[in-house]
Amino acid sequence: MRERVLLIGCGDLGLRVARRFLARGDEVHALRRHPPAGDDSGIQWLQGDITRPDTLPALPQGVTRLIHLPSPGGRDPEAYRGVFVDGLANVLKALDGSRLQRIVFVSSSAVYGEHHGDWVTEDTPPAPQGFNGRVLLEAEAALAAQPVSSTAVRFAGLYGPGRLQLIERLRSGAAGAPVQPEHWANRIHIDDAAAAVVHLALLPEVEPIYIGCDDTPLPLHVLYAELARMIGAPEPRIAPAPANVGSKKLSNARLRASGLTLQWPDSRLGYAALLAEDSAAQA
Repeated sequence: MRERVLLIGCGDLGLRVARRFLARGDEVHALRRHPPAGDDSGIQWLQGDITRPDTLPALPQGVTRLIHLPSPGGRDPEAYRGVFVDGLANVLKALDGSRLQRIVFVSSSAVYGEHHGDWVTEDTPPAPQGFNGRVLLEAEAALAAQPVSSTAVRFAGLYGPGRLQLIERLRSGAAGAPVQPEHWANRIHIDDAAAAVVHLALLPEVEPIYIGCDDTPLPLHVLYAELARMIGAPEPRIAPAPANVGSKKLSNARLRASGLTLQWPDSRLGYAALLAEDSAAQA
């Protein structure tokens, strides 16, 4: 069956999700405040601001899969609530839900907070340290109350093409990490994240929550040291842990058990491939 997909927000991750649906032969619509001009990708663009219902265009009829992955307009609680809580409510109010079979909500592992390096699963009680995690939890709860199949995928830190800021910081000596106690880091390649979104959108049955990360949590200083070695940068300095992130090892067992296979199960392999591509492009 050909799906009619609506993406709310369509930045880097959204575009990769859209391409995967298009490759299946699905019909893809995407709503953004500022759609790209002259795009011939096959995406049917819509212009509107989900925080302002009066700006929303007529949404397509008969949407079967709704993917909510907007970008906040600012780094503050109001901006987050505007797109993730109020914006989702505005979209659902404007949408013809007669054929809607699944909503996928892109959330964040920021909902979990500090766990001192312990393993975290979907059953671990959330304890966000920052407003972003608190707002996302509020949005997840609002979504779960909707009378339609839905799931939230809590992604770890995304990396991928065009996301090499960490590499530049390592080259300049600006990146550092604690050694004792270790701070555990979790990553997922953006292409694996896109694959996860499409996979969960199309599964016959879903759990309410999935953690989206690779198979290999790493101490931050180990990851930084390995990346520095790859690029010939100095050994990373010892520095405090990132603020309001929390040290934890995320488990993707539920996501893998659902049938998803990751292309990049270890971020060191993913970064090595990215660096090779970047080097080839500059040659």
